[in-house]
Amino acid sequence: MDKGGQIPIQLSPDSAEPMYHQIEVQLRALILSGRLPEGTLLPSIREFAAELACSVITIRRVYQDLENEGILRTKQGTGTFVAQVGTGERERYRKQAVAEALREAVQTGLQVQCTQDELRALFEEALAQAFAARGINGGSES
Repeated sequence: MDKGGQIPIQLSPDSAEPMYHQIEVQLRALILSGRLPEGTLLPSIREFAAELACSVITIRRVYQDLENEGILRTKQGTGTFVAQVGTGERERYRKQAVAEALREAVQTGLQVQCTQDELRALFEEALAQAFAARGINGGSES
């Protein structure tokens, strides 16, 4: 979180993804990456909605979804906090998020008639570009 207390969420009005989904995915990633540590008080629903220029209903849905997943806790009269997420849970969520994104990418590829070999080559290319952009050696670390 930056020094102003704002949560760094970037919304794309041109995205096909609904606004609540964009917010939820980014907020989940901030929590599961540890950038929003356990116990962090989140803005009230109204404050967060105003900050992101979206509906209170949108933020309420995000908070409820993440609370149902066990990564947020709401205390009546106090606010919404980042819950304790164990290492095993964090690892499971991390892998689940990547697996979901990969499944969506594969579905997109299949819709435009990509072969398995084309999809594999596209994945390898995207992986190499991402690692190069971060200055990381793309070799296998297993």
